[in-house]
Amino acid sequence: MTRIAVLVSGGGTNLQALIDAQKRGEIPGGEIVLVLSSRRDAYALERAAKAGIATAVVPRRELSSEEFDRKLCEELTRHQVDLVVLAGFLSVLGPEVLNRYKNRILNVHPSLIPSFCGPGMYGLRVHQAALERGVKVTGATVHLVNEVVDGGRILLQKAVEVLPGDTPETLQRRVMEQAEWVLLPKAVAMFCRGELKE
Repeated sequence: MTRIAVLVSGGGTNLQALIDAQKRGEIPGGEIVLVLSSRRDAYALERAAKAGIATAVVPRRELSSEEFDRKLCEELTRHQVDLVVLAGFLSVLGPEVLNRYKNRILNVHPSLIPSFCGPGMYGLRVHQAALERGVKVTGATVHLVNEVVDGGRILLQKAVEVLPGDTPETLQRRVMEQAEWVLLPKAVAMFCRGELKE
C-alpha cells in the first residue's frame, strides 16, 4: 500500500478531489495517511478531519527555511510516507525533502506548463496572466517536483477552453473542475500502480 501525504496551504479543493476519488475506489493501492498544512488556519485541515485523516501543521511563517524543511521531513518520516502530493501548497520545498522523496513528489499547477508557471505564479495570478495574454486555451498540469519551481517532468496535462467574459475567478473554477480535479487523482493512481517510476 502506497502511503500518501497531501501538503496544503488553503481551502483544500484538490485534497477533496483526492479524498472523493479514494472513497470511490479510484486510487487502488494507495491511501492518504496525512494532510500537512503550512498554515494553521487552512480549511483543508477540516476536510481531512471530516475524512478521518491524520493532520499536522508545520507553520512556514514561524520557521526558517532549514527548520521548515527539517520539520516537513520529520512529519513525513513519522507517517512512513511513500508519496508526497502538493495540492495548493504555497511553500517551496527545500533540499532535504526534495532529495529524500526524489521522483516521489507530485504537484498540480493551474496552467499548461511551460506557460504561466515558475516563481510567483500560483492561484489567481496564473489565470490573470492567461487572460491578459489573451490565450484561447489554458488548463492544468501534474508534474514531478524538483529544485526548479514548476520545472519537473510533466506527467499529465488537460486543456480547458477560455471563454469570452471570463474573470480570473471563473477561469480558476473551470480549470479546477475540468482539469485539476481529474488529473491529480489520476496521476496519484498511476504512481500507486507503479506506472510513474523513472
